[in-house]
Amino acid sequence: MLKAVSLFTGVGGLDFGFEAAGFETAVAIDNDAAACRTVRLNRDWPVIEGDIHDITSSMIMETAGLAEGEVDVLIGGPPCQPFSKSSYWVNGDSLRLDDPRADTLTAYLRVLRDLKPKTFLLENVLGLTYKGKDEGFQHLVRGIDLINKECGTNYRVAWKAINTAHYGVPQIRERVFLVGGREGQDFEFPVPTHTAPDNIGLLDEHLEPYRTAWDAIGDLPERPNEPSLSVGGKWGELLPSIPEGQNYLWHTNRNGGMPLFGWRTRYWSFLLKLAKSLPSWTIQAQPGSAIGPFHWNNRKLSVQEMCRLQTFPDGLKFECGRSDAQRQLGNAVPSLITEILGREIRRQLLKDHADLGALKLLPPLRQPVPAPEPVASVAEKYLHLVGDHADHPGERRRKNKRHSSQPKSAEGLFRTAAE
Repeated sequence: MLKAVSLFTGVGGLDFGFEAAGFETAVAIDNDAAACRTVRLNRDWPVIEGDIHDITSSMIMETAGLAEGEVDVLIGGPPCQPFSKSSYWVNGDSLRLDDPRADTLTAYLRVLRDLKPKTFLLENVLGLTYKGKDEGFQHLVRGIDLINKECGTNYRVAWKAINTAHYGVPQIRERVFLVGGREGQDFEFPVPTHTAPDNIGLLDEHLEPYRTAWDAIGDLPERPNEPSLSVGGKWGELLPSIPEGQNYLWHTNRNGGMPLFGWRTRYWSFLLKLAKSLPSWTIQAQPGSAIGPFHWNNRKLSVQEMCRLQTFPDGLKFECGRSDAQRQLGNAVPSLITEILGREIRRQLLKDHADLGALKLLPPLRQPVPAPEPVASVAEKYLHLVGDHADHPGERRRKNKRHSSQPKSAEGLFRTAAE
């Protein structure tokens, strides 16, 4: 098998995809003890647990059993908080490269320089490439250019912002991927293969409908016997009154529920519920008690369900509580997208045209899709909230925007969800 070195491995989302594409993780590196325990529990990859800044490149090569230039692909998703949209919104601005956590990008470049792998893949959040706030991205590009000048390599960077649902992942998760080859080869990202059903034939008749939450988890128990999946807190009893595929906006004066909240006065994922007929929204790493997505049966998602929505291989084990498992899973990358990219790296950059057959991590289609679950009445404890509620003040500036949260197409729903 081809050899991968994995930085910032986490629970192994990138690695599982490359594994399915015919790569073996020669060494995995992370400083999160729980994630390292999970990796050791499920795979026999050599694991170095510790801060990347304290781990020398020679230690990485020695543990992997590989010399400089022998690594087929270097993969990793450096911690992304300094460049995330949520961090920017919460803080009003982000320190980005002035934030000490951003130095993980420099660590990735250091390992790239020292190992000189044949190819590399780096994953991060969309905020890395935001216009006017792309210092991290420019830092990477300049760093790779410097490596080429100092080491005589010819890494060329191709990058793309990807919504994983467009490639068969049953979850909306947007990430940026950077890919390059040591010999200056061009890399072309694969074209999308899936779209909203309303767009079939309009965009490309060869596109398939999005894989859905039902495709991913429809064969799993509807009501697992796990007390930790019940939704408590102040808002838990309101969840049954929200239809599948909706969130708290259902209970505003612009939708079919009761006027309990102002329009866009909460986070999008507040009381957000999966729909069987749509992909899941992004699995959160550290959600509050009322933050979804929740199951259509008005409960939290089980660890097995979250693994399926992340297109991880079946049978993974976790020796930790559900919250710790969700943190690991929510921080991960859906493995199907890296299986797809790993196959393209093999074919385009490594000139390996092995026939790998059908994608291993693509969820099967499950038909027919059952009807949505019935919606309950609003519990009496919330009726005192009924009344006139002001919209978010930003709405006054949203001229020429359609205000309905019932979009004309599923594609419109996904755009709204990503706002």
